[in-house]
Amino acid sequence: MSAPGTTEPSSANAGYLRIATEEAFAPAELLQRWRALMQRGGNLDPGFVDQWGYFLGESPRAKGIAARLQEIGAQRIRDMDETGIARQILSLTNPGVQIFDAATGTALAATFNDQLAEAIRAHPDRFSGLAAIAPQNPAGAAKELERGVRKLGLKGAIINSHTQGEYLDDPKFWDIFAAAESLNVPVYLHPSTPSPRMYAPFAERGLEGAIYGFAVETSLHLLRIIVSGAFDRFPGLRMVVGHLGEGLPYWLSRIDFFHRANVASDRYATVKKLNKKPSDYLKENIWVTTSGMAWEPPILYCQQVLGVDRVLYAMDYPYQFIPEEVKVTDNLPISDQDKKKLYQSNAERVFGLGA
Repeated sequence: MSAPGTTEPSSANAGYLRIATEEAFAPAELLQRWRALMQRGGNLDPGFVDQWGYFLGESPRAKGIAARLQEIGAQRIRDMDETGIARQILSLTNPGVQIFDAATGTALAATFNDQLAEAIRAHPDRFSGLAAIAPQNPAGAAKELERGVRKLGLKGAIINSHTQGEYLDDPKFWDIFAAAESLNVPVYLHPSTPSPRMYAPFAERGLEGAIYGFAVETSLHLLRIIVSGAFDRFPGLRMVVGHLGEGLPYWLSRIDFFHRANVASDRYATVKKLNKKPSDYLKENIWVTTSGMAWEPPILYCQQVLGVDRVLYAMDYPYQFIPEEVKVTDNLPISDQDKKKLYQSNAERVFGLGA
């Protein structure tokens, strides 16, 4: 029996399993290191200080989320059972190891990936995972991604958007893309708070976090990657973004129109002519998840404009752990075949869960 007010644990009668694809964890050591960084002070990312100053604080909500982030075992599985989630794809919460210097970030990524792999081995039918990497050391990040996939059985990489204000459209990071393409695994581009250069206007009105700043920062990052020509250089590269594409699917026509205009203009010397329209890369190289967006209209819209094969289910656990939201997806006015794609088969294909 499921807990009162929750969704039945099994959806087998409908012919699908619920796989949640953007589910966070944070080892106790990571939280301790973040706390130590803030206690030492110095020139820290203001978004990091704001976000983790709250989540490492004493409010009941913050303490509850911090506790659930650190637990990859019985409690998490109980939460999954009570909301009908068959499997979580786990990833290191933002900003992961990207806040540290290159050597520290690289070493911690390996440690945390080993811990994640151990948790997956303990519950192989309930958990899969993405490798944490330190983009501030691109060659080391590519090497750790290869180790994570080949030796630990992880299913791709998690990158928590900007790395100390830098973006992956810079070719100095493209060893990571080359590795992901070669390994045939996706890169999940997860939000972080806006970079220091863009933080203040959001924070002045409390808009820097999940309410808006996350989406703006991550959509900017993804669009920078697209117009940089990265997908022309790595046509087999697959990326996944949450929150139904961070708003970009709504802008497809306008982005195509003005990118074409910008290429034809002499105003923008850095704008590249691409092999395809920007929207084509969003429809061919990008998948979006429903994390934090349990709302029928945009889910159906993304399925319509991107295709039913491009949209995956996610809960955004534990940050948005709201059991009733699962029912929104259960009740979508789509066929059971398309619901199976949304909940299960798209994730299995993108993340190679059968491999």
